[in-house]
Amino acid sequence: MAQVINNSGHDDMIHDAQLDYYGRRLATCSSDKTIKIFEIEGENHKLTETLRGYALFTPFRPPFTAHPKYGNILASSSYDGKVFIWREQNAQWAKVADFNLHQASVNIVSWAPHESGCLLACASSDGQVSVLEFHEGNWLHVIFPAHGQGVNAVSWAPAMVPGSLVSSKPELGAQRRFVTGGSDCLVKIWDWNREDNTYTPTVALEGHTDWVRDVAWAPTVLQKSYIASASQDRTVRIWTSDPAHPNEWRSTVLNFEAVLWRVSWSLSGNVLAVSGDDNKVSLWKENLKGEWDCVKWIEE
Repeated sequence: MAQVINNSGHDDMIHDAQLDYYGRRLATCSSDKTIKIFEIEGENHKLTETLRGYALFTPFRPPFTAHPKYGNILASSSYDGKVFIWREQNAQWAKVADFNLHQASVNIVSWAPHESGCLLACASSDGQVSVLEFHEGNWLHVIFPAHGQGVNAVSWAPAMVPGSLVSSKPELGAQRRFVTGGSDCLVKIWDWNREDNTYTPTVALEGHTDWVRDVAWAPTVLQKSYIASASQDRTVRIWTSDPAHPNEWRSTVLNFEAVLWRVSWSLSGNVLAVSGDDNKVSLWKENLKGEWDCVKWIEE
């Protein structure tokens, strides 16, 4: 059963919402230039904090770090190209860092898996991606061009290499790898170079014929890697790769009647949720033949 918050307290369109690591807090952002934080307990919820006064667009995805080891940290982004980092201390939220690295709207921000470090990737309409890192008490950053016509989405890969759990020779250390989607219709995969702290595009995946609105790297670390990409061309592409050939990807195309906006994997990485401008959400799962079946439509 879905829980509905009818009175969110927002005065304008809500752009995003996300639960924290434990599923006990919900953060929402709106065109009314506020972030609201709710406490969730069973079927009850309570508004506990409102962060005001900023030109928020798509503040968080997810709003909290993937793991509470770094404390309760929230990232927000906005049309004016700024990124803010918020932290809760003594039951009060305060802005602890702000970055003005981009020349256009920052469309999405994404926290890396905690094993990779306290890292935040930011995707902007100026065509660049910035990666912020909290290291030894300081915030560091790198910024680089990614998609010439603008970057709409970014999503980190799992810190563990797929197949390492069942491999006799597991990889050492956590990988830093992410995927981006752009207005150039491309999906790109980026790998980190430890020696000079740079990110290099290792794969450019072609197939979409319109803007790529969202990308999501599945959190599974079993035998294969999965990336989902959603596009204005009314398709979702599910890209798969095996550990033996990490830079070779094949795609399965899911066709829809509506323009698509978001894709999101379940925590186990085996169910994909897709949403579009028809106000519908569909859930997809891979069968034993490697084909993707729609298992549920949600039209509430």
